[in-house]
This record gives sequence, structure tokens and C-alpha cells, in this order.
Amino acid sequence: MAWSTEALPPEAAKKWEVADIFREFGNSYRCNNRLPLSHLKVLRSIEVCRTSYLGGHLHKCDACGFEQHSYNSCRNRHCPKCQTLTKAQWVEDRKSELLPVPYFHNVFTLPHELNPVALCNKEVVLSILFKAVSETLLAFGRNNLGGTIGFTAILHTWDQRLLDHLHLHCVIAGGVLAADKASWIQTNNNYLFHVEALSLVFRGKFLEYLEKARANGALKFPGNTAPYATAEGFSGLIQALRAKNWVVFSKKPFAGPQAVLD
Repeated sequence: MAWSTEALPPEAAKKWEVADIFREFGNSYRCNNRLPLSHLKVLRSIEVCRTSYLGGHLHKCDACGFEQHSYNSCRNRHCPKCQTLTKAQWVEDRKSELLPVPYFHNVFTLPHELNPVALCNKEVVLSILFKAVSETLLAFGRNNLGGTIGFTAILHTWDQRLLDHLHLHCVIAGGVLAADKASWIQTNNNYLFHVEALSLVFRGKFLEYLEKARANGALKFPGNTAPYATAEGFSGLIQALRAKNWVVFSKKPFAGPQAVLD
């Protein structure tokens, strides 16, 4: 679902929340689009969040008797209002783990040709994504820097237009813990790893694990993914993915690792 507030006057645009948009347009969108049950539950949860539908509770001051009524939250993990505190706590926890060293920002992206299969096998495919990225970075840390590298990987599943775009943002320490675990080996402040080499290794590891998942029967191919259920169809998908240049974006976070986490 996508929307725009460009037609609204500036003062009105600032007041709109996701819940307002769902309440205004949710019913018509549900009537005109087939949605899975999981999406319908999210829509409904956000629509009724902090409304009388979920009931509420009363806060009363013991000293002056002032009363304040509050509606209950939906606590759905997709709700922007319910996840604000959880998100803030997560960011603060990650910031507390940062080391006093330079950091780099890498983004590992899956080709869009894989989206249909990935969306039907989210747990399997996204687990492979994390595994392939982590093994790639750890291997480069050992082979290029001579030790164990440290990083935080954050999954994003769509782009700024709310279209499917599966990728991992990695905040990577600019150095490694030496094999003796007693010393720190720092990398060049302006360079971490060659992105083309990262792309090749990442692609190889991901496709290897994807083929193993298919061989073990872990992948399902419903609906428009049915052609990939056959050995020939799946082999064609693998060949098409192997022929593509997979995207790994890399840069030093100029505003610091805290900004990337935020």
C-alpha cells in the first residue's frame, strides 16, 4: 500500500498517522485487494490501537484526585506507536555495544527476481540471507585482516516507496580481534573490503544455501512461484540469479555509527 500527503495543506499533513490512513482507506483497500490473513490482522490492529475498541484504564492521582483515561495499545509489532519505545531501547542497547574505533556501513541486497520465492518462504530465505552475509564478513575479516570482525546486521524488507526490497544494513567495526584475543588490529580508516569481492562471495554462499534448502524440501512454491517447483524451473532461477551482479553497497558512516543505527 502506498499513499501521499502532497495534496494536503502543510498543517494537515503533519497530523496524519498511519492509523488515520488505515481508518480512512482501509475498508476500500481490503475490498479491492486480496490480502493474506496476517496483513488483515496488522491492518485491524493498527486501526483500533488506542481506541475504545480495545478498552482502557484509568490513572488517578492519590494527592489531588485528578483522573486521566487512556485507551489500551494493540501491541502489534508493526504498529508505529506501539513499537516506538521498543525501537528506542533497541537502538540504545546497540549504541552501548559500539567500540571506540572507526565504523563502516555495508548494505547487502537480494536481487528482485528472488522476491516471489522469498515472500513465500520468509523464514527460510531471510535466515539464509543473515547466514550468507555473516559468513561472508567473517571470512573477509579472517582472510583480509587476520582476525574476527564485529558487526550488527539489521533487516529491511522494503524501500522508500514501500515496494519489496530485501536487504541487510551492516554496521561494521573497522578492525578485528586478533587470533590471540588479546589485541586489536585496525583497518585503514578509509577502506574496509572490496565490494565486488564481497558481492561474489555473498552471492555464492547465498545460492549454495538456497539450493540446499530446496533439496531438503524446506522451500514451498505456491501460486506464481509454481514454475520453480520443478528441477528445471528452479535450476533456471538459480542460473538467472548467478548471472546477475549482486549489489553490496559500502561507505564509511560520516556522521558516525550512531547515526546509521538511528
